[in-house]
Amino acid sequence: MTSQFDAGLYRWVTDLAQRTPGPLDETVRFFSDYGLAVFAVLMLVAWWRARPANAARMATALSVPLVVVVAYLVNDVIKSLFDEQRPCQTLHTVTVETCPGLGDWSFPSNHTAIAVAAAVALLIADRRLGWTAVPVAVLLAASRVWIGVHYPHDVLAGVVVGVAVAWPLTVAARRAAPAVEQLRGSRRLGPLFGRAPAGTATGGAPPLR
Repeated sequence: MTSQFDAGLYRWVTDLAQRTPGPLDETVRFFSDYGLAVFAVLMLVAWWRARPANAARMATALSVPLVVVVAYLVNDVIKSLFDEQRPCQTLHTVTVETCPGLGDWSFPSNHTAIAVAAAVALLIADRRLGWTAVPVAVLLAASRVWIGVHYPHDVLAGVVVGVAVAWPLTVAARRAAPAVEQLRGSRRLGPLFGRAPAGTATGGAPPLR
């Protein structure tokens, strides 16, 4: 599939990147390629912060990496259905990132779907961490166009996929609170799941901070 309705915006962004100092472009490229690691760190922090909280909050914190995997799989299925070539292949523009080869499909953006799914899930699991994750996800999504590997509509579609997958799944994860409470009673696994303070309810929505 070839879709170039936003090719002009894509060219404007990539031309601007070519006029930008090299060190800045390299920083954006590095962040675009490896910035997903930020979300892995935030997931670990969310788990740690949920250990003294109620079981529902721990359930949502534990669901974040699973939600990200589901978002990636859903996005990859959609990508295989559309078969859109990368814009740097179709438009033959000079880009910051080496252009992926033919058959490395562009629509929707996997990086964006993963980042947005992680940010949304973290926002539900731990509001404070979520408001850190959201701007990181926005910057990472924009960087995919800046380095030349995605059209703007690829990124927007990735945002839609990330939100559509992460929001309902993370909310539904609260229902796993009873299972988490049982695991908290395990001698071996209990420390991994933490224990709620005395008098803390195990059900209901987790407190957001």
